[in-house]
Amino acid sequence: MNFADILKGREAEGKEKHVPEIDIIRGHGKDKNDFVRVTVGKEVPHPNTAEHHIEWVELYGITKEGRTINFGRMGFEPIYTDPVATFHVKGIDNFKAFCALEYCNIHGVWQNCIEV
Repeated sequence: MNFADILKGREAEGKEKHVPEIDIIRGHGKDKNDFVRVTVGKEVPHPNTAEHHIEWVELYGITKEGRTINFGRMGFEPIYTDPVATFHVKGIDNFKAFCALEYCNIHGVWQNCIEV
């Protein structure tokens, strides 16, 4: 088995939106910081109950040189949090793509990547 066998993307999307949406936020605040925000259920909210929820989101960046950078993981508590994670990214112009993974406790691991 390979990771490709367990990762799901847009082609497997159901009525709940599982695919992590990635937004780049440039020049935010007085310090003009850059961020990457990952949202699950942006268009159609994903259930957020103890029985069915998003447990975590991870963000990876691919530099223009091809190096993969792990920006980390944010975990979510069902009922009390929404599956939205924001990562501060220094040197955002050094990246050619960002990829996100998310885990639904019922439907497994989902992925999405965007090119910058």
